[in-house]
Amino acid sequence: MEIREATIDDAETIRGIYLQAFGRAEAEKVAEVAIKLLKQTHPVKTISLVAKQNEAIVGHVAFSPVFLANTGNQLGYILAPLAVAPNSQSNGIGSSLVRHGLEILSNTGSFMIFVYGDPAYYSRFGFSTELARGFIAPYPLQFPEGWHALRLNSADFAGGKISCIDALNDPALW
Repeated sequence: MEIREATIDDAETIRGIYLQAFGRAEAEKVAEVAIKLLKQTHPVKTISLVAKQNEAIVGHVAFSPVFLANTGNQLGYILAPLAVAPNSQSNGIGSSLVRHGLEILSNTGSFMIFVYGDPAYYSRFGFSTELARGFIAPYPLQFPEGWHALRLNSADFAGGKISCIDALNDPALW
Protein backbone atom coordinates (compact mmCIF):
# COMPACT_ATOMS: atom_id res chain seq x y z
CA MET A 1 0.00 0.00 0.00
CA GLU A 2 1.15 3.51 -0.85
CA ILE A 3 -0.03 6.66 0.92
CA ARG A 4 0.40 9.96 -0.85
CA GLU A 5 -0.99 13.47 -0.87
CA ALA A 6 -4.30 13.72 -2.73
CA THR A 7 -4.54 15.93 -5.80
CA ILE A 8 -7.47 17.55 -7.54
CA ASP A 9 -7.18 14.81 -10.19
CA ASP A 10 -8.24 12.32 -7.48
CA ALA A 11 -11.50 14.17 -6.72
CA GLU A 12 -13.95 11.88 -8.53
CA THR A 13 -12.34 8.72 -7.18
CA ILE A 14 -12.41 10.15 -3.66
CA ARG A 15 -16.07 11.11 -4.12
CA GLY A 16 -16.83 7.54 -5.21
CA ILE A 17 -15.18 6.07 -2.11
CA TYR A 18 -17.37 8.19 0.20
CA LEU A 19 -20.51 7.39 -1.77
CA GLN A 20 -19.76 3.66 -1.37
CA ALA A 21 -18.53 3.75 2.24
CA PHE A 22 -21.28 5.81 3.87
CA GLY A 23 -25.00 5.15 4.21
CA ARG A 24 -27.37 6.90 1.84
CA ALA A 25 -28.43 9.52 4.36
CA GLU A 26 -24.93 10.99 4.74
CA ALA A 27 -22.88 9.76 1.76
CA GLU A 28 -23.48 12.73 -0.53
CA LYS A 29 -22.85 15.26 2.25
CA VAL A 30 -19.59 13.64 3.39
CA ALA A 31 -18.38 13.21 -0.21
CA GLU A 32 -19.07 16.92 -0.80
CA VAL A 33 -17.05 17.86 2.30
CA ALA A 34 -14.09 15.71 1.18
CA ILE A 35 -14.03 17.43 -2.22
CA LYS A 36 -14.46 20.92 -0.73
CA LEU A 37 -11.49 20.26 1.56
CA LEU A 38 -9.43 19.07 -1.41
CA LYS A 39 -10.20 22.33 -3.23
CA GLN A 40 -10.08 24.60 -0.16
CA THR A 41 -7.71 27.53 -0.32
CA HIS A 42 -6.64 28.79 3.07
CA PRO A 43 -3.34 30.15 4.37
CA VAL A 44 -3.03 27.01 6.55
CA LYS A 45 -2.98 23.97 4.30
CA THR A 46 -5.37 21.05 4.68
CA ILE A 47 -3.60 17.68 4.64
CA SER A 48 -5.49 15.38 2.29
CA LEU A 49 -4.15 11.85 1.83
CA VAL A 50 -5.11 8.86 -0.31
CA ALA A 51 -4.18 5.20 0.05
CA LYS A 52 -3.43 3.26 -3.10
CA GLN A 53 -3.45 -0.49 -3.42
CA ASN A 54 -2.72 -2.23 -6.73
CA GLU A 55 -2.67 1.20 -8.42
CA ALA A 56 -6.23 1.99 -7.27
CA ILE A 57 -7.18 4.61 -4.68
CA VAL A 58 -8.98 2.75 -1.89
CA GLY A 59 -9.03 5.27 0.97
CA HIS A 60 -8.94 8.95 1.86
CA VAL A 61 -8.51 11.14 4.94
CA ALA A 62 -8.36 14.89 5.47
CA PHE A 63 -6.92 16.94 8.32
CA SER A 64 -7.95 20.60 8.20
CA PRO A 65 -6.88 23.47 10.47
CA VAL A 66 -8.87 24.56 13.51
CA PHE A 67 -8.53 27.78 15.46
CA LEU A 68 -9.43 29.18 18.86
CA ALA A 69 -12.58 31.14 18.06
CA ASN A 70 -11.87 34.01 20.45
CA THR A 71 -8.33 34.70 19.15
CA GLY A 72 -8.21 33.20 15.66
CA ASN A 73 -4.92 31.50 16.57
CA GLN A 74 -4.39 28.08 15.06
CA LEU A 75 -4.86 25.37 17.65
CA GLY A 76 -4.28 22.31 15.48
CA TYR A 77 -6.29 20.21 13.05
CA ILE A 78 -9.45 18.18 12.82
CA LEU A 79 -9.50 14.74 11.26
CA ALA A 80 -12.52 14.62 8.96
CA PRO A 81 -13.58 12.88 6.86
CA LEU A 82 -12.12 9.38 6.61
CA ALA A 83 -13.31 6.59 4.32
CA VAL A 84 -12.11 3.31 2.86
CA ALA A 85 -13.76 1.56 -0.08
CA PRO A 86 -16.02 -1.23 1.27
CA ASN A 87 -14.11 -4.01 -0.52
CA SER A 88 -10.86 -2.80 1.13
CA GLN A 89 -12.12 -2.31 4.68
CA SER A 90 -10.79 -4.28 7.67
CA ASN A 91 -7.31 -4.40 6.15
CA GLY A 92 -5.73 -1.60 8.20
CA ILE A 93 -6.02 1.02 5.44
CA GLY A 94 -7.99 3.52 7.54
CA SER A 95 -5.58 3.09 10.44
CA SER A 96 -2.59 3.57 8.14
CA LEU A 97 -4.08 6.77 6.74
CA VAL A 98 -4.74 8.15 10.23
CA ARG A 99 -1.27 7.23 11.53
CA HIS A 100 0.43 8.68 8.45
CA GLY A 101 -1.49 11.95 8.84
CA LEU A 102 -0.71 12.15 12.56
CA GLU A 103 2.98 11.63 11.83
CA ILE A 104 2.97 14.44 9.24
CA LEU A 105 1.21 16.78 11.65
CA SER A 106 3.48 15.88 14.55
CA ASN A 107 6.52 16.65 12.38
CA THR A 108 5.08 20.08 11.53
CA GLY A 109 4.81 20.95 15.22
CA SER A 110 1.01 20.75 15.44
CA PHE A 111 -0.31 20.61 18.99
CA MET A 112 -3.86 19.26 18.99
CA ILE A 113 -5.87 17.03 16.70
CA PHE A 114 -9.64 16.75 17.08
CA VAL A 115 -12.04 14.19 15.68
CA TYR A 116 -15.77 13.69 15.87
CA GLY A 117 -16.36 9.98 15.48
CA ASP A 118 -16.59 6.50 16.95
CA PRO A 119 -14.86 6.37 20.37
CA ALA A 120 -13.95 2.70 19.95
CA TYR A 121 -12.16 3.37 16.67
CA TYR A 122 -10.34 6.61 17.47
CA SER A 123 -9.22 5.70 20.99
CA ARG A 124 -6.73 3.23 19.45
CA PHE A 125 -4.75 6.22 18.16
CA GLY A 126 -4.74 7.93 21.55
CA PHE A 127 -7.73 10.24 21.03
CA SER A 128 -9.45 11.03 24.32
CA THR A 129 -12.85 12.39 25.25
CA GLU A 130 -11.28 13.72 28.46
CA LEU A 131 -8.80 15.93 26.58
CA ALA A 132 -11.57 17.22 24.30
CA ARG A 133 -13.86 18.25 27.17
CA GLY A 134 -12.38 21.71 27.50
CA PHE A 135 -12.85 22.45 23.82
CA ILE A 136 -16.24 23.34 22.40
CA ALA A 137 -16.98 22.16 18.88
CA PRO A 138 -18.04 24.80 16.34
CA TYR A 139 -21.67 23.62 16.50
CA PRO A 140 -23.77 21.62 18.96
CA LEU A 141 -22.92 17.92 18.69
CA GLN A 142 -25.56 15.30 17.90
CA PHE A 143 -23.37 12.70 19.66
CA PRO A 144 -21.22 14.47 22.30
CA GLU A 145 -19.48 11.17 23.19
CA GLY A 146 -17.87 11.30 19.73
CA TRP A 147 -15.85 14.47 20.41
CA HIS A 148 -12.17 13.55 21.00
CA ALA A 149 -8.77 15.20 21.03
CA LEU A 150 -5.16 14.08 20.84
CA ARG A 151 -2.17 16.11 22.02
CA LEU A 152 0.76 15.68 19.63
CA ASN A 153 3.41 18.02 20.97
CA SER A 154 3.91 19.60 24.36
CA ALA A 155 1.58 22.51 24.83
CA ASP A 156 -1.12 23.29 27.30
CA PHE A 157 -4.31 24.96 26.24
CA ALA A 158 -6.98 25.91 28.71
CA GLY A 159 -9.70 25.12 26.20
CA GLY A 160 -12.29 27.24 24.51
CA LYS A 161 -14.50 27.21 21.48
CA ILE A 162 -12.89 26.16 18.23
CA SER A 163 -13.63 27.32 14.72
CA CYS A 164 -12.85 25.54 11.47
CA ILE A 165 -12.43 26.35 7.81
CA ASP A 166 -15.41 26.92 5.53
CA ALA A 167 -15.80 23.34 4.26
CA LEU A 168 -16.70 22.17 7.79
CA ASN A 169 -18.84 25.18 8.72
CA ASP A 170 -22.17 23.39 8.44
CA PRO A 171 -24.22 22.51 11.54
CA ALA A 172 -25.53 19.37 9.78
CA LEU A 173 -22.03 17.87 9.94
CA TRP A 174 -21.92 18.09 13.71
